[in-house]
Amino acid sequence: MCLLTGLTVALLTVPILAKEKPEPVKDRIDAPATGTGLCVHNAFQSNMVIQRDKPIRVWGWAKPGDVVTVSFAGKQGSATTNKEGTWSVTLPSMPANPAPQQMVIKGKAEAVTLDNILLGDIWVLGGQSNMQHPLSRVEEGTVEIASANFPNIRLLTVPPMIGHKEKKNFQRRQNDQQPDGVWEVCSPKTVTEFSAIGYAFGRRIHIALQIPIGLIDASQFGTTVEAWTPLSILRSMDSDAVRAQLANWDKRAAVPWDAQKDLDNRIKQFNQKMAEQAKQGKPLNHKPPADLRPAAIDNQNFPGNCYASMIAPLAGFAVKGAIWHQGFNNSRFDASTFYYQVFPKMIESWRAAFNDSKMPFGIISLCTDGTPQTLGNYDECMMDFGIYVREAQYKVFLDYYKAGDKNIGFASSFDLRRAWYHPQQKLPAGERIARWALATQYGLEKFAFWKPPMITQLEIKDGAIVLHFDSEVGSVDSQAIEGFAIAGEDKKYQPAHAESLVTGKDPKGKPQHNRRILVLDSPYVPKPIHFRYAWGRNPMGNLRIANTNEKDISFPAQRSDNWQVWEVPHLDPLADKGESRGSQDKIREVLKFVDLERRVMDAERTLKTEKSRYEELKKTFK
Repeated sequence: MCLLTGLTVALLTVPILAKEKPEPVKDRIDAPATGTGLCVHNAFQSNMVIQRDKPIRVWGWAKPGDVVTVSFAGKQGSATTNKEGTWSVTLPSMPANPAPQQMVIKGKAEAVTLDNILLGDIWVLGGQSNMQHPLSRVEEGTVEIASANFPNIRLLTVPPMIGHKEKKNFQRRQNDQQPDGVWEVCSPKTVTEFSAIGYAFGRRIHIALQIPIGLIDASQFGTTVEAWTPLSILRSMDSDAVRAQLANWDKRAAVPWDAQKDLDNRIKQFNQKMAEQAKQGKPLNHKPPADLRPAAIDNQNFPGNCYASMIAPLAGFAVKGAIWHQGFNNSRFDASTFYYQVFPKMIESWRAAFNDSKMPFGIISLCTDGTPQTLGNYDECMMDFGIYVREAQYKVFLDYYKAGDKNIGFASSFDLRRAWYHPQQKLPAGERIARWALATQYGLEKFAFWKPPMITQLEIKDGAIVLHFDSEVGSVDSQAIEGFAIAGEDKKYQPAHAESLVTGKDPKGKPQHNRRILVLDSPYVPKPIHFRYAWGRNPMGNLRIANTNEKDISFPAQRSDNWQVWEVPHLDPLADKGESRGSQDKIREVLKFVDLERRVMDAERTLKTEKSRYEELKKTFK
């Protein structure tokens, strides 16, 4: 029989002749199309959750021609293995059920018994390290760990066995901290190294609905959106940006690879760097590299590799939906075009993999990183490609939403600010996307408002930009609204004064406002034509839904222009369009000058105002 750790396997009473005895199966991991033992796909285990209200497809491998029978919750079905030894049995859909069930898979001479199975909803967690970031390493994580006694939540982490060949199964293995590829009952012990965002999301849904929840973490640190998209889809795209990325990877893959030589070179470079640090008196607290890196074709970011290795093994498995948090490794010069073109292809591919063209898909936008944006460095902070990833994520959401897709979700995370690329405020991000799921997938829209405010109209009027919204908007605690900037034809963005439209005065003489309309202006932009909001990697921006109970529903980062990152004032067109470090430094220097120019103008205006005030007061105190 195949090697499936943790399964209860019982031989039937039918005697097995020596010549019919199955031979040991050495490898049933990648594409177990050969071998003779009864095998069930590793998605099916004791302690798992099976998706409710969808046909239950169970599959695996056995000797060609064998009849395999699956029994579960009073239902039974059979299938005969094909010539490749593959079998598949589909049972009718069943409602949610928190009572533990048993599944028995019987072959010609063997049986596999799976215990403690629940019927509920399964959500896939996708993305890179900020989705993968464990509960043990986030703010308020320890109290969540101590409280994680939810026996009807089940956890599965897909191991990152990355390669370019599409896999039909995943491994079940143990590492030092968390078993990968193993369904586990949620407890303080098992949740420690699980995705913090995923746990917060699943925990909130489980508390609200009281149905079993299965969470499958299929995220991997340091990965790109194209790695999570099938290579065949990418190669079929009519996109210069995509073709350029594929050509670059194909060129790297064509070079003969010597992993040991690569390691030797890295050790040599490491030693040279340590020698330099020793001369400078810097501490030597790093270890030399010791890993053998894979060839480019098996790199985790070779286009399609993460899909082939971590999503394809789950293809055909019924789930409720997916949530996504990624973007750091796509924060590069082509982000504005590339991410916007590839991301919807990735979403469609995932929906196809799970056999659900309308599968719910929730997007958490790229989180913060780096120096906080202020009025002093406002324009300088615009030189960051991660902003364009964040913009593309919101634009993709809007495209689906405006096309009538009722199962697309979005939540901003830029306002959960920390000055590094793994901000530890993960629990609020998980709660935000859970609001979307509760409102749109579980009928709790009266209690869980999620949709960010959207612009319905933009006007240019009397030297200002006027924005109309589909809901009332405001800032937290009635603070001044910040984060908007406006620009004229010179493409010189200046921070804008933003205020709700004044419509009159109340009986006490206080101004009355239309909080569905914002007016943006600046003394330095007499003829504005475009605006940007929260346009920084760690941006200013405090606009929210005005309702007191939804203060954490942020207005997403966005802009009205389509200028590229290198299209800034005082700079001739760049030959490499901002790809090189040198051109990026040039752009940043120009934007620093714009900030300095504004600070000087601010100082002059302040001096003029204060001097006038001083002259008036001087007359009073003579």
